[in-house]
Amino acid sequence: MSMVYDEYGRPFVILKEQQAKARMKGMDATKSNILAAKSIARILRTSLGPKGMDKMLVSQDGDVTITNDGATILQQMEVNHQVAKLLVELSGSQDDEVGDGTTGVVVLAGALLEQAEKLLQKGIHPVRIAEGLETAAQVASQKLDEISDTIKFDADNIQPLISTASTTLNSKILHAHKDKMAEIAVKAVLKVADLERGDVNFDMIRMEGKPGGSLEETELVNGIVIDKEFSHPQMPKILKDAKVCILTCPFEPPKPKTKHKLNISSVEDYEKLYKQEQEYFRDMVQRVKDSG
Repeated sequence: MSMVYDEYGRPFVILKEQQAKARMKGMDATKSNILAAKSIARILRTSLGPKGMDKMLVSQDGDVTITNDGATILQQMEVNHQVAKLLVELSGSQDDEVGDGTTGVVVLAGALLEQAEKLLQKGIHPVRIAEGLETAAQVASQKLDEISDTIKFDADNIQPLISTASTTLNSKILHAHKDKMAEIAVKAVLKVADLERGDVNFDMIRMEGKPGGSLEETELVNGIVIDKEFSHPQMPKILKDAKVCILTCPFEPPKPKTKHKLNISSVEDYEKLYKQEQEYFRDMVQRVKDSG
């Protein structure tokens, strides 16, 4: 570091490269990364399991989110540390691949790193610790294959699937209605699932939320839900075996693309314009009707 002066006699400091900020390396950097990961795991640990507590998250815009889902909590948090971001990505990939266990994987990763820190303090090289964890993962995977059981089901017997789905809702805010929600989820998946290939297109399932009401009013709609208000209060609310017309143009009189101004100076001119618009609408409706 050296002190120099500009042409007006004002001093300023010149810092050499790497002197502006300290760099950690070796064991200090490893412990810092482990501490960041343990901090993330410690935040989610209290929301794990059926007795887990919900977290209240407030965004910069004032939006409030209450959840105990690990992926949702981590997505709402502002994480700057690179290793901590890896745990956020770990929870997100768990949510994408499995759909459950987003909190457990982060807590498990934090616990493994906590034990790894103890081994580092004993002088064991990080590469040896990583090899040991990989070996332990292979042993655990083999043990799971030995104790696992295959649950058979078909389209007529979905009770095993409902029982399995309900167990994942014990720690959710809707656990009081878990049986109904599990049944809705299973039926929705089976509607779009290809049982022969074992594949499910989740893009064909959509959840639509409406303010008001209660969770008991949740229902599964086998079809398409279009959020559209009534054009007229006398329109029928229920139509059976109805046909749907999909229009690629607005159902209204044509408008000039350029700016225009229309002056109506008499009642006769207004009635003439109104009559012309009505005839245009009737022609559009008749064409739709004639198409079937």
